[in-house]
Amino acid sequence: MWLLVGLGNPGSEYTRTRHNAGWLALDAFARMYHASEWRLDKKNQSEVADCLIGGEKVLLVKPQTFMNLSGDAVQRITSYYKIEPHHIIVVHDDLDFPLGTARLQFDRSAAGHNGVQDIIDKLGTQAFSRVRIGIGPKPTQDVEGRDFVLARFTAEELSTLSGGLDKIFESVTSVITGA
Repeated sequence: MWLLVGLGNPGSEYTRTRHNAGWLALDAFARMYHASEWRLDKKNQSEVADCLIGGEKVLLVKPQTFMNLSGDAVQRITSYYKIEPHHIIVVHDDLDFPLGTARLQFDRSAAGHNGVQDIIDKLGTQAFSRVRIGIGPKPTQDVEGRDFVLARFTAEELSTLSGGLDKIFESVTSVITGA
């Protein structure tokens, strides 16, 4: 079994924000792979759905713990399902990359992302895969980074992000199937 985790914040005020790019990607992934309906898993503090990718069972997870506490939900769910870190893929926003780009990495530091750092801290390892979704350009000096990541995508930006999802799908599928 694989765990595909999208990072974001719960609540309507965070819907379609840059910081919720991981959730947006997971929603698209769920549609593409005909996942089950999203359901609330209160015990594991997450919304979850299931799908098959290349014959592998994949649990899609949107932690409901807020971004910076994502490790709580990921640790609970990995313990419950007995999922090893190398079978975890975390999808999250990243200011360091242009909008709509993505980079797949394995066993890397959090690079300043608090949600990823919390997962590393709670699991006691960084030996999992990450898909970093570009939400840049980086904010200018007159715009605070926090304000930028919590702002909603424009329709044009959502279109650009959607156009980059194919690369994310390819990256995740290749990790899961070993292709």
